[in-house]
Amino acid sequence: MPVKRREPVPSDLDIAQEAELIPVSEVAKDAGILDDELEPYGKYMAKIDYKKLLERLKDRPDGKLITVTALTPTPLGEGKTVTAFGLGQGLYKLMQREGKKVINTFRQPSKGPTFGIKGGATGGGYSQALPMENINLHFTGDIHAVETAQNLCAAAVDASITHKNKLNIDPLNITWTYCQDLNSRALREVVIGLGGRKNGYPRVANFDITVATETAAILALTNSLKDLRERLGRAVVGYTYDNKPVSCEDLKVAGAMTVLLKDALKPNLVQSTEGHPMICHGFPFANVAHGNNSVMANLVALKLADYVVTESGFGADCGFVKLIDVACRQSGMKVDCAVVVASIRALKEHGGAFHFRPGMPLSAVKKAIETENLPAVEKGCANLARNIEIAKMYNIPVVVAINRFTTDTDREVELARKEALKAGADGVAISDAWAKGGDGTQELAKEVAKAVEKPHKMSLLFPDDVSIKEKIETIARKVYLADGVEYSPDAERKIKLYTKLGYSNMTINVAKTHLSLSHDPDWKGVPRNYKFPVRDIRASVGAGFFYPICGAMQTMPGLPSRPAFVDVDIDPETGKTKGLF
Repeated sequence: MPVKRREPVPSDLDIAQEAELIPVSEVAKDAGILDDELEPYGKYMAKIDYKKLLERLKDRPDGKLITVTALTPTPLGEGKTVTAFGLGQGLYKLMQREGKKVINTFRQPSKGPTFGIKGGATGGGYSQALPMENINLHFTGDIHAVETAQNLCAAAVDASITHKNKLNIDPLNITWTYCQDLNSRALREVVIGLGGRKNGYPRVANFDITVATETAAILALTNSLKDLRERLGRAVVGYTYDNKPVSCEDLKVAGAMTVLLKDALKPNLVQSTEGHPMICHGFPFANVAHGNNSVMANLVALKLADYVVTESGFGADCGFVKLIDVACRQSGMKVDCAVVVASIRALKEHGGAFHFRPGMPLSAVKKAIETENLPAVEKGCANLARNIEIAKMYNIPVVVAINRFTTDTDREVELARKEALKAGADGVAISDAWAKGGDGTQELAKEVAKAVEKPHKMSLLFPDDVSIKEKIETIARKVYLADGVEYSPDAERKIKLYTKLGYSNMTINVAKTHLSLSHDPDWKGVPRNYKFPVRDIRASVGAGFFYPICGAMQTMPGLPSRPAFVDVDIDPETGKTKGLF
């Protein structure tokens, strides 16, 4: 194994920097990837030639797909990534005896949260993805490629308007955004083109964080280079003065965008702290985007492995729903088990013991988190039960993983276990992945191995051929338990236009808060008896989904008063990074 465990558990960064990594060629051999299907990026990272691999293994049956989701989290996060990685490590240990292969797939972290509130997203403790620093930062350049392709198209829009506007683009009806992969609230709405005709046409423009752009969504949903080219070609950048769509193909930029993305489409091979294979590819947020790693990563992993563990962002109402109704709907993938991660501290928040808002110091709620509170845990289990129900709505077996913290009491954990089983979970297990890696998830691995064998037939929430409003209202009523939907006048106008243009068959990807089952981050537990507000809706025609924006959501996050980057530095003597979470 790359890392030897020790107590007390060191920092995530110390663990990652102590690792003696296995050469990526050996990790590839373990995964069943041939030498000519591997494109190394240094000694410990590589891209996979998916075309060669998928052609070679086209007749091999797919493995079992397990997604790790969660109850509605606190802003601190409930250990979903560490549990997903720990489950992969646990299954890897368990299945080695049977000669079966296990691979984790996961999203590349955005530098927005890495330098913002959350910090990095490569797991923690002894269940991490390595090399951690590379994955959290530049990695193999995939996000840079997406950023360049998205901005090339945005520049092409403005150039087309400047040069006599032959496509008749309405500058007040441009939907394509500029982007950067850092949090910057000052760029949400900007005026560009100032300084006279030589600098272009003055207009209001918008920036999205790169991982929330349509180019990022397209890359994460495509299944081939041909499909990538077609999706980019039909992506709509805006509308003419008479409301006709203008596409990337019309701008003659889709070909160049594809060239920029052709290598980024290849999944990236890395390893865990226990050396088992992991594929890191794709990066969409689950609150403002579709929240799952790339379809391509899963397609490759499902041909290589008997068990593939992936992660769907935030609670079941966010990334899990989008995995099924966006990614699986488009790709034909089937999910065999959902693991819902629960923490005692999140149950206490949903039970009213405290309310932790983003940016607050942990010290403000530390006592409430660490003090035994059985009534709050029991009340908070309503939220856990609701997330179990959401997964069950798709006819998928559910296992609950209680991610145990050192301050959780035995009585609190046992109460959560009992309530999870009462709510319909097919199994419940304690996860101690952070401190023990795969050894701390053996119980969870066994429960999941049993659950994936249960007879089931995954279903979708709605058919393709119902109206846009019917799809939104189905999600609002069935998933968010709203009484109905309120549309802003702008959303009403756009829905009529999209229907007229023949886009109705596209699916739905709701942008909403991840901190509540509703649109309001302050509504904890299981909100009911409210109207779900849709203040705007975008059509991501290349990605193949509508993008309703609900509540006070922003597709470009802002930095907090004390961003995570203030702790990041470098040791000039050793060249080692310091302070990267």
